[in-house]
Amino acid sequence: MPQNGTHISDHVGRVRSVVSTSAREGLSAFAASWRRSLVHHKLDPSSRGPAMRMALAEIRARRDAAGELVRVAGPALDRLSRAVGEAGCAVMLSDAAGIVLDERVRDADRGAFDRMNLVSGADWSEGAEGTNGIGTCLAEARPVTVWRDQHFRAPHGALKCSGAPVFGAEGSMVGVIDISSVREDTPDAWAQLLALSVQDAAQRIEAELFRLRFQGARILSANEDSTQGVALLALDRDDLVIGATRSARRRFGLGEGHFAPCPATDLIGAEGGSLDEAQRAVLAQALARSGGNVAAAARALGIGRATFYRKARALGLAF
Repeated sequence: MPQNGTHISDHVGRVRSVVSTSAREGLSAFAASWRRSLVHHKLDPSSRGPAMRMALAEIRARRDAAGELVRVAGPALDRLSRAVGEAGCAVMLSDAAGIVLDERVRDADRGAFDRMNLVSGADWSEGAEGTNGIGTCLAEARPVTVWRDQHFRAPHGALKCSGAPVFGAEGSMVGVIDISSVREDTPDAWAQLLALSVQDAAQRIEAELFRLRFQGARILSANEDSTQGVALLALDRDDLVIGATRSARRRFGLGEGHFAPCPATDLIGAEGGSLDEAQRAVLAQALARSGGNVAAAARALGIGRATFYRKARALGLAF
């Protein structure tokens, strides 16, 4: 999309018209973000933001502050890059402030992303760049796909991006995983595919962060609908719930942050099931995913093989 004066003028006029109209008639998804960008953050939709980037020492400090996020997310970034990199897409990981911590970009495309300032150390919060796949995802705590001139800044009109939030073990957002393209030939039909890909990756990262946080605990899946996020519960040896992912917290009304341990039966019983049924389902699913390999299934659940056998026998699981 050529960034000529007419295009920029048309885009700015559209932004201001939508913001003015939506203020009276209620905000659509991107009108709300445009309004935040224009009114709250006081950004100029006609221009790029300053291409500021953190120094390497600052980036390292940010990565350290993110804890296990960068290490755990690395394999997910690699997988996504293998899937979409040849099509000219870049994969980004940001922290909860919108600072890009890590990236996967093909050498052939690096120059284009460098010119867009989509690089490690750049600030892609909504307050810095307006409506975009990282910043708006953070602002609204939900997956977003921002395609072409849905971006607030006119110079971002060729950018296509899809971001999904990553939630930590305590239920708060810790970052965003994003796929972006600056190529003109990226099909619009890819929007849904990229969105599903980043959401799946974000859920995998969230689950791994949760298992790391609660090593030694038994992890139960409480998922009924995978589109609602990964719902995991961590149980201690007394079957008390000591941890829950964001989706599980919302489902069981546990709220963010620390909560007092509570009996698993109080939560799962309220859902019309039983703890034994839930545990049996988790063991069966882990065994199926491992192709019947008990050792692999036990490792995936964070328990020993002997413990897996004992629980399986007690729950009447045949294999």
